[in-house]
Amino acid sequence: MSIERTLSILKPDATRRNITGKIITKFEENGLRVVAQKRIRLTKAQAEAFYEVHKERPFYASLVESMIAAPVVVQVLEGENAVAKNREIMGATNPAAADEGTIRKEFAESVEANSVHGSDSLENAEKEIAFFFAQTEIVG
Repeated sequence: MSIERTLSILKPDATRRNITGKIITKFEENGLRVVAQKRIRLTKAQAEAFYEVHKERPFYASLVESMIAAPVVVQVLEGENAVAKNREIMGATNPAAADEGTIRKEFAESVEANSVHGSDSLENAEKEIAFFFAQTEIVG
């Protein structure tokens, strides 16, 4: 097991409903530590750049629009196998298919308004963390 860092975003549907604390508690209770965090309002250009990997997909435009609809909380989570652990805690993208006790099962409104984003690999975690945070902002 190795200590890793991963990016986590609490999406606009979570900030709008004021459930960010409940979601963060889920991460912490499952062994991940928040080592960097900030609440921001993404610009359209930022959301487009961040989700550029999905640019050719049919949901890209609506994803960008949903991510700029309200503030988000971006954070760096740290812990043993943080990337996989974060994805396990989040649950399946489709809340109907998510396991009981996962964030998306408990809090998501829909496939798109699914409350959280998490890096899908260690390589992407490094890129995504660097997109939002300077190294000096990450305090272990």
